[in-house]
Amino acid sequence: MIELDSKVPGGPIELKWDKHRFEMKLVNPANKRKFTIVVVGSGLAGASAAATLSELGYNVKCFCFQDSPRRAHSIAAQGGINAAKNYRNDGDSVYRLFYDTVKGGDFRAREANVYRLAQISVNIIDQCVAQGVPFAREYGGLLANRSFGGAQVSRTFYARGQTGQQLLLGAYQALEKEIARGGVTMYARSEMLDVIMVDGAARGIVTRDLTTGKIEAHVADAVVLGTGGYGNVFYLSTNAKGCNTTAIWRAYKRGAAFGNPCYTQIHPTCIPVAGEYQSKLTLMSESLRNDGRVWVPKKGGDNRTPRDIPEPDRDYFLERRYPSFGNLAPRDIASRAAKAVCDEGRGVGPGGLGVYLDFADAIARLGAPTIRERYGNLFEMYERITDENPYTIPMRIFPAVHYTMGGLWVDYNLMSTIPGLHVIGEANFSDHGANRLGASALMQGLADGYFVLPGTVSNYLASTKLAPIDVNHPDCRRTVDEVTARTQRFLAIKGRRTVDSFHRELGRIMWDKCGMARNAVGLREALERIPALREEFWRNLNVPGSDAELNQALEKAGRVADFIELGELMCRDALQREESCGGHFREEHQTEDGEALRDDEHFAYAAAWEYTGDNAEPRLHKEPLAFEYVHLAQRSYK
Repeated sequence: MIELDSKVPGGPIELKWDKHRFEMKLVNPANKRKFTIVVVGSGLAGASAAATLSELGYNVKCFCFQDSPRRAHSIAAQGGINAAKNYRNDGDSVYRLFYDTVKGGDFRAREANVYRLAQISVNIIDQCVAQGVPFAREYGGLLANRSFGGAQVSRTFYARGQTGQQLLLGAYQALEKEIARGGVTMYARSEMLDVIMVDGAARGIVTRDLTTGKIEAHVADAVVLGTGGYGNVFYLSTNAKGCNTTAIWRAYKRGAAFGNPCYTQIHPTCIPVAGEYQSKLTLMSESLRNDGRVWVPKKGGDNRTPRDIPEPDRDYFLERRYPSFGNLAPRDIASRAAKAVCDEGRGVGPGGLGVYLDFADAIARLGAPTIRERYGNLFEMYERITDENPYTIPMRIFPAVHYTMGGLWVDYNLMSTIPGLHVIGEANFSDHGANRLGASALMQGLADGYFVLPGTVSNYLASTKLAPIDVNHPDCRRTVDEVTARTQRFLAIKGRRTVDSFHRELGRIMWDKCGMARNAVGLREALERIPALREEFWRNLNVPGSDAELNQALEKAGRVADFIELGELMCRDALQREESCGGHFREEHQTEDGEALRDDEHFAYAAAWEYTGDNAEPRLHKEPLAFEYVHLAQRSYK
């Protein structure tokens, strides 16, 4: 039976982290080289953690399934990274960033973790500038800021429209330095397929070499998962096609509680779906909503070109409904507003599934060169995909699955319910509640990797007496055998359907029944259809080729098998949460004007699900959420 202990330290919230850092146990510098730490994932969270742990003196093994850490999905976070520097002198502060994040997450995040994130944000920028990250600067040389959704201050640092890529290059260079020094051993094209458990603690992982098919064990004294989110459960999402849930799902089935799986973020600024067999969606950065205005025709069926529709016939619906925040309303609210006008028959483009994002006013006010300087690469990307010039024709955008706030449950030390298994970045559930504010993903990943995890892992190692093991330990060999048998099972089915066909069908179920809006009838239907899909998957899947070579169908089979099981848990979590909050919008629970209606009396908790067996219902645990500093209130951006 899992027991949840958040391990949040006592004292005033502004002192908790400093007090905790002082009280944590340290590992003698000379002893650090005796410990080995496995880091799975080499995006912003994983690369920063691996580099920092190595710099401290630990032996680090870092794994990624790409051919290089530079190909991590972190590069796709284009718009910026938040930090409470208050360079604009517009009223920002650590406390305001903390407040905005808790409110933006619809009061479903742990206060202590969020405050620590806001505190650390100011250090992240200094760290990245020292690494040479080319943040945009004002004419006088000071770092520039812009606004993002859910905030009325400018706190987002950026590098044109490629902030994630530049931040990843900084972390990648730090990682490569440690690889060259010998502190980090890098395993590219290696996918983690299970966690090795010894005496109830995580002591390593089992991987498959994606080129040769070799399955092997890697032992360690602690394991860190920085493997990103699970948005590809919907098949169509803004995530890279390789993004998956396997690492955290394997950990869940070994005893790590899964927190808030139904909390999925729909991003309002994506290029609409173009065809039935499209394999992924493209994100247009939220930064575009700084200068772009969102609108649709006031009347349905108005098929005039956008430039032929005069101002009186346009509905700038975000500015109308949310005058205080306008086009910078938070992602969940902006997405639902876009869906609502499309449901009314006022959407634009093929199928009426789109709204305009128009830069005409900004170009007239600032000039095309300024807009090109701010967003040029984004405009170029949009034109390459749509063959439309956004300098002269408004962009067409529509909401799409982007980020997952749920993930493995972790305590204040970022450790899961499995001792020794730490989870960082989007792979954990800790900081964003029911909705992530824009530009906060990069902030969390780097805060966890550079500043939080190195101290908390050291505390674990200094506080725990671990017996030495090697790859011949019985638990290692048993886990390798289980992974091998599972791999062979995929190849032995010899059915008639491709992996992608199952994934596409699962994605349609998830989007229709557990997507931007959910209701009890649809969720119950999904909970009937997904088990039936799983049964057919294991009976009728076809995986060609062998396991002794590069075999992408085999890779995807394992990932889709896990997505099917996760999809069922997501629907179960969404069904039991009888309220609307952030990205979880239950149609039965909304205000008269269509806003999310929380139930703080019954649902002010983080849901943590415990695996109890393949054919058994998971067990729900609840971590109560107390709001001492940001008092519960109905969220309003009007």
